[in-house]
Amino acid sequence: MIEREKLLCLLEAALFSQAQPLSVEQLLTLFDLDEAVTAAQIEAALADLQTRYHGRGVELVEVASGYRFQVPRAYGPWVSRLQEEKPQRYSRALLETLALIAYRQPMTRGDIEAIRGVAVSTQILRTLLEREWIRVAGHRDVPGRPALYVTTRQFLDSFQLMRLADLPPLSALRDLDQINAELDLIEVGQANSMNDAEEVSDDE
Repeated sequence: MIEREKLLCLLEAALFSQAQPLSVEQLLTLFDLDEAVTAAQIEAALADLQTRYHGRGVELVEVASGYRFQVPRAYGPWVSRLQEEKPQRYSRALLETLALIAYRQPMTRGDIEAIRGVAVSTQILRTLLEREWIRVAGHRDVPGRPALYVTTRQFLDSFQLMRLADLPPLSALRDLDQINAELDLIEVGQANSMNDAEEVSDDE
């Protein structure tokens, strides 16, 4: 049986060592059977860590893939000054395409073009796929069998969501520049930043 404080320290060390969020199931693999650590104990310890880090320079947050430490948004503008290169911004066309897929998935490229009224750049879809914000979930049973796009767990993580139901109503969406700014802060806030997706120019 592992002592409470040691359990907290082990979970803390594991979370700080990884660039990606860790789930309770992944954290369970840290322990041997004879150490008798349960999922409930890990969840309780994580809740304790969240309380201990509240109001400090880093916070423990839960996203779709699990738990991760990150810099609170309030401190993002200062921390971002340490970056040699600023994260590239995402184009309006890319964010509009992503929003349509998120709210109306599954969608084909043709569906998106019909709503936006313009062609969707191949580079936009490639960037979203490489960024792992969307994936191909199948193909529509029509001539040409176009790909059906849906969002991923990585998309939820990047937008600090637990599930799609946590998306704000469309009427509450803010302007895309604000979304860009918040994405920059989320990237900066992670203990080990992920590579930024290449900026996509709008062909419109």
